[in-house]
Amino acid sequence: MDFWPEFLANSWGKEFVAGGFGGVAGIISGYPLDTLRIRQQQNSNSGSALSILRRVIAAEGPGALYRGMGAPLASVTFQNAMVFQIYAILSRAFDSSVSVNDPPSYKCVALGGVGTGALQSLMLCPVELIKIRLQLQDKSHEKTPQINCHKGPISVARSILRTEGFKGIYRGFSITALRDAPAHGFYFWTYEYMREQLHPGCRKNGQESLRTMLIAGGLAGVASWVCCYPLDVIKTRLQAQTSSSPQKYNGILDCLSRSVKEEGYSVLWRGLGTAVARAFVVNGAIFSAYEIALRCLFNNGSIQTENTI
Repeated sequence: MDFWPEFLANSWGKEFVAGGFGGVAGIISGYPLDTLRIRQQQNSNSGSALSILRRVIAAEGPGALYRGMGAPLASVTFQNAMVFQIYAILSRAFDSSVSVNDPPSYKCVALGGVGTGALQSLMLCPVELIKIRLQLQDKSHEKTPQINCHKGPISVARSILRTEGFKGIYRGFSITALRDAPAHGFYFWTYEYMREQLHPGCRKNGQESLRTMLIAGGLAGVASWVCCYPLDVIKTRLQAQTSSSPQKYNGILDCLSRSVKEEGYSVLWRGLGTAVARAFVVNGAIFSAYEIALRCLFNNGSIQTENTI
């Protein structure tokens, strides 16, 4: 696959649909692991991912692992398509001297990723806020007041707007942008670098195998999470706060200092193993689905890839 000429050609609709397929595949394949990660980050006594998995299934059923998936799925088509297209435009804007038939330099790839991550935070912050609130909602306790139980993302959004106002929808925006900007820089740089290492020349001729896509995409996802994981822990804790939460943080630095003071520096890496496993699976699925969709949409042969798995 070669992103560059396709993004800049008259094929926006096909790219949008393909990006949507990739995003949906990523959400469905990795959402249970994401739920386990969120629960690990929020509660210091939650235990390992395996123990949380057993407890959730026993108390709430397998469906609890997919609670809150509606919000990401509802926005993932637009979000994923726009991320790839914004990235393609920005990565070339930083180096206008590169021919349209040649890929951008690695430096411009990283800068384009940073800009893309910062811009997508505007769309991602409300989605992740709603998702986190639903993922942390425990329906296994009958004594929980009904007012705190939400049936879906719309219910959560209405509750936030009613109790916290429009500002509440963007709770955690600063930390989301701080996380996503460098993470996307690492993500796209690692992906482009690794696929070229695994299949020399593929950045220009777009002839890499699906195996290359899976491995390069998976490693890119891992790299992006490792570089920003402590920020993600802080983001989860800030966005998990509600108007009735017993613990209140007065911003990013307060949350960081209090979390480390109370639980040690290891709290900043809690759930990393789950996040890394999810990142590899999700990003492999995203790029694979994206590739398959492009082959179907461009069945006239304008996109060529090797059949080797």
